[in-house]
Amino acid sequence: MANDTNTTSGDPGPHGSTAHGRELIYATAGTAGRVLALGGLQTMGWNLRRAPDARSVQRILQRDPRQPFAALLDLREGFSHQDLAEYGPALSASNAGWVAGVDAAQLDDPPVRRLIRDYCYDYVTLPCPEAVLNTVIGHAHGMAALACERGVAVSQVGFDDMIGDSPAMLALCRTLRKAALTEAPVFIAGETGTGKELAAMAVHRHSRRHANPFVAINCGAIPQNLVQSELFGYERGAFTGAQTRKLGRFEVANGGTLFLDEIGDLPLESQASLLRFLQEGCFERLGGHEQIRVDVRIISATHHDLEDSVAKGSFRADLFHRLCVLRLHQPPLRDRGADIDKLADYALKRYSQEGQRTLKGFAPCARHALHSHRWPGNVRELINRVRQAVVMAEGRLITAADLHIDGAETGPPPTLDEVRDAATREAIERALQRNRGRLVDTARELGVSRVTLYRLMGRHGLRESDPDSGGTVSVA
Repeated sequence: MANDTNTTSGDPGPHGSTAHGRELIYATAGTAGRVLALGGLQTMGWNLRRAPDARSVQRILQRDPRQPFAALLDLREGFSHQDLAEYGPALSASNAGWVAGVDAAQLDDPPVRRLIRDYCYDYVTLPCPEAVLNTVIGHAHGMAALACERGVAVSQVGFDDMIGDSPAMLALCRTLRKAALTEAPVFIAGETGTGKELAAMAVHRHSRRHANPFVAINCGAIPQNLVQSELFGYERGAFTGAQTRKLGRFEVANGGTLFLDEIGDLPLESQASLLRFLQEGCFERLGGHEQIRVDVRIISATHHDLEDSVAKGSFRADLFHRLCVLRLHQPPLRDRGADIDKLADYALKRYSQEGQRTLKGFAPCARHALHSHRWPGNVRELINRVRQAVVMAEGRLITAADLHIDGAETGPPPTLDEVRDAATREAIERALQRNRGRLVDTARELGVSRVTLYRLMGRHGLRESDPDSGGTVSVA
């Protein structure tokens, strides 16, 4: 039997496949006393690679991780826990779709059953007609090809380390690129867990300051009496316990970028000091009198509504306008559509080695749950849920239960009629409110007759008066 050889040749095609067919690895466990000829599969378009052991399989798979393979593991000579340990890395490779070949009696063998359950797309009893084998390994090869394509897509979308190509993310990435070319202060608004620091790092890495420090500080995580010393540093003897001079974050970030996360939680006293620095470009350490000048670009972010904070008096209006020269909005995960799948696939790929078995992806119920959940914790919550599911999942596919998303929350998606009815009712309600319930004016605004409007109001439970009265109605 040949060792790690390809019995056909040809020019590489898509995903590295040769022009003459798809790639098939035939591996054997045990003493390999019975070996399949598989000549018929070669005539069906398969490029056959024979591998007598796990190391040979691994060498083939590692040559190009984007090349999809079907892999047939012949277990008829036996399979043990030791074999499973040796084949583990190859069985876990994302670019291989595994099929087990067994004797019928082996299906009662616990190691074989565990292997098929956790690592294989299917199994066949050998020997079997090559037409059947062709169908089974063809399916496994197709699944491996999809995994390869998903891996390429995840690594190539977005801007810098930001994953996603939804309209909201594409708009954000365009703005980030523009912001990176300037020196103006940047303010990033967005809910908790949307990746505001990641956006700030992307701006820094693509700016002229990329070779200098990027320093981040969470203003909400520092006690109020320590904020001044953390930002601006202190001199020796400035207070009890100040044994040596300490540089503040502004000095550490000199020449680079200072990211002030949760700027909305900055105390008013520190807001005044920050404003003075933005105006003059210098500051004094706590307990000192020397004017220290540094060259720092400020990027700030918060999940608070800063304009509301200004109106309430908890945030200085002059500082708000200094910080918010370039304003960016980090979209919430629920508004990012297909990005949810990309982020989930990325998290699964990143943490797949933490689980006890190889996971092949997400079950349909999990995909539906991912898109139905409101994601109050956004990307951070999604990654944490997937990581937990990787460890706790019982099967080869992650389910909605593994993600701990309540089934009641993820009921069946609305039909097109339901979406249309909801939009119609909302449009009528708002038009009635704007026109103070006057039917004639509401119908004119909506572009329908008064009779049609009245009929729609009855259908959607908004009618409280007779259409012939010519009067007004109130929204139910």
